[in-house]
Amino acid sequence: MVCWVFEVEVEAANRYAHHVILIPSSFFHSHSRPRTQLYNSTPSITTKLPHPPPPSSPPPPSFPKLETSISPPTPKTKTRIHRKMGSLGKSKKAMVTVLCWVLVSATLQGCSADVPHFWNNTPSRSGSSLVLPLAGKVYPDEYFSVSIDIGGKAFKMDIDTGSVLTWVECDLSCTGCTQDPEHLYKPHNNFVLRSDPLCAASPRSTNQRRRLPRDHCPYKVRYLEGSSSTGSLVSDSFSLKLRDGSTLKPRLTFGCAYEQNAGDTSPSTTNAGLLGLGKGKVGILSQLVSVNAIQNVLGHCLSAQGGGFLFLGGDLVPSSKIAWVPFSAGSLTKPYYEAGPAELLHNGKPTGVGGLQVVFDSGTSVNYFNTEAYAAVVDKVRADLKGKPLEKVDGHEGFPICWKGAKPFQNVNEVKNYFMPLALSFMKGNAQLQLLPEDYLIISNIGAACLGIYEVKKKGPREPSIIGDISMQDKMVIYDNEKKQIGWVSANCAMLPEP
Repeated sequence: MVCWVFEVEVEAANRYAHHVILIPSSFFHSHSRPRTQLYNSTPSITTKLPHPPPPSSPPPPSFPKLETSISPPTPKTKTRIHRKMGSLGKSKKAMVTVLCWVLVSATLQGCSADVPHFWNNTPSRSGSSLVLPLAGKVYPDEYFSVSIDIGGKAFKMDIDTGSVLTWVECDLSCTGCTQDPEHLYKPHNNFVLRSDPLCAASPRSTNQRRRLPRDHCPYKVRYLEGSSSTGSLVSDSFSLKLRDGSTLKPRLTFGCAYEQNAGDTSPSTTNAGLLGLGKGKVGILSQLVSVNAIQNVLGHCLSAQGGGFLFLGGDLVPSSKIAWVPFSAGSLTKPYYEAGPAELLHNGKPTGVGGLQVVFDSGTSVNYFNTEAYAAVVDKVRADLKGKPLEKVDGHEGFPICWKGAKPFQNVNEVKNYFMPLALSFMKGNAQLQLLPEDYLIISNIGAACLGIYEVKKKGPREPSIIGDISMQDKMVIYDNEKKQIGWVSANCAMLPEP
């Protein structure tokens, strides 16, 4: 939907009022958009969502982490036309504003939430938000990452709302690391001791490096696809520029990784580390909140064109149009963000699959559904494609299912009309996360249309399903730890917020 923006200044009761009016352009023509890191049963162990299995079987791509935004079906990319009209002068008739709102109220749905110019600019009670540009793409990059200055040196890290511990590869005779020696973090007698409260809050390890202090705090975090990171906690200064122009340099605790294990897969990323954005005292967000730097809110906006932005703090959260669902009761003490129960819909109709617990994970690029939900999706898609000019391709690039046409597809738009929309309807919050074909299809490097939904490795109806980056593109997804809720709204994620 294209919206025209008017700013109207009127005088009423001897006071000037500034009003913003959004009018859809159509009004003028006619009136009539793994590696999920989850803690397993052992609180000290984090699990990342599946990456490809061993080469002996067709592996799924090593897609990074999760997060989903749920919103009514709306076009994924919006064209924004900002037209500022000149001042209307000192009109004494405030009815101008009322009349305009009456004319457009019926057709205004969806405009304001999509225009970054109207995001809430009210300063948070704990200062301004931190906004970080993102790099990467769902495919073929398989990650979204940020660059953060730690100790005067920039490190590129994958963003992960599915785990809590931040870590970077470290210059301590690192085994399995992907970085060149000059790009490793170099500790300088800044190890965190076992007596530190944040040590008790981190995933613990019994591993002890001989050359490290005996009382240092070791950690080990395991991920669902079998990989792991082992190291010691350190603390150092982070240089963080806030949206209001000021710079914070807090001393934060994170992991200095000296042993990386990719399990049976190849590393999913060559970035220097991982930015843990999950819930927990050792998380970067919680540490910033503890020094009253920001509110306990974070969000991301992943662009389908690549890039986007991450924000920490609450002053970028839109004031309306957000679909909110509460954290599930069973996940309040977990590091990941989960909502539910939810029902799976196909083309707006029930599939008979309900009671789904859904994890939003920015560290997983694709979606993972439990066995029941995955089987329902595959059955429905196959039925939809009967008689369509598409040929099934198995085992292509590790995707679960692909289809090819008479000629290679260049983008999802060329094939999306053959597929039906899916949705997750949340019982609490009365919100739906719409999964349009472009939210679950990937065009491979040979032009095949591939299903971006995988089956969770652990079988069972109680296994949580995971919404990854593919279904959170062109949506602002918000994790509000203060109100214990997850929200999403359509947005132009290619446009960075104004300072």
